[in-house]
Amino acid sequence: EIHERLVGSEMCIRDSSKSMGQNFLIDPAIPYEIAESSRANEQNGVLEIGPGIGVLTEQLCKRADKVVSIEVDKRLPPILAETMAEYENFKLVLEDVLKVDLRTLLAEEFGDKPVAVCANLPYYITTPAITALLESGAFEQVTVMVQKEVAQRICAEPGTAAYSAFSIYVQYHAKAEILFDVPADCFVPRPKVDSAVLKLVPLDKPAVETKDEKLFFALVRAAFNMRRKTLVNALGPVLGSSMSKEEITALVEAAGLDLSLIHISEPTRR
Repeated sequence: EIHERLVGSEMCIRDSSKSMGQNFLIDPAIPYEIAESSRANEQNGVLEIGPGIGVLTEQLCKRADKVVSIEVDKRLPPILAETMAEYENFKLVLEDVLKVDLRTLLAEEFGDKPVAVCANLPYYITTPAITALLESGAFEQVTVMVQKEVAQRICAEPGTAAYSAFSIYVQYHAKAEILFDVPADCFVPRPKVDSAVLKLVPLDKPAVETKDEKLFFALVRAAFNMRRKTLVNALGPVLGSSMSKEEITALVEAAGLDLSLIHISEPTRR
């Protein structure tokens, strides 16, 4: 087992976690459950983001035809060379997932094989990483472990305190579901908050029809970012160059929204 082969590697792991903001999963039961939920099988490939010490990677390799893991930390390959030595269907790519061309990578590594994603995402890259994965349109399922609060915000219902611009963004592109929670003591070093495993299944078409997707998300961001303003005033910076305040007011009324609505804002982040 991986845990038994990591004697002497603890210092490297701790140094890496401090510099890269990573918390490594060490509970063997959690990777098993994630892999079981990931659509990893002999007919498809898996792109893993942040393999860490290989605990989840091992479970994915037992199921998938091929696993390609993207890791940015140059100190982890020696550990992975040891923990993943027996798996010929494993390949490590030393890259930054936020900079790599995902479609090109998938074509090179998997050809036309369907690919699922598994990841244990550090908090600081959660939003850009999920955004990149969904916008690529290249995956049949994305299974990610994120901070529990983030998972709840992504899956939040309209009208709830957790509902945010990012809730709308993700739900526009995918069906989002929290599979299970992961306590903080399943990681080393132990984080301050619990995590959750999130399943995202890309939709065949967006959840709502828009004539101008860029404008749609600009309006969403404006509505959630402008605190203590009425909706009309919040939308002014986006629509003001082409519409008068009276026209924006009429637009809001036509949509059946309350003109007095105020204090639309993102939930406080910790």
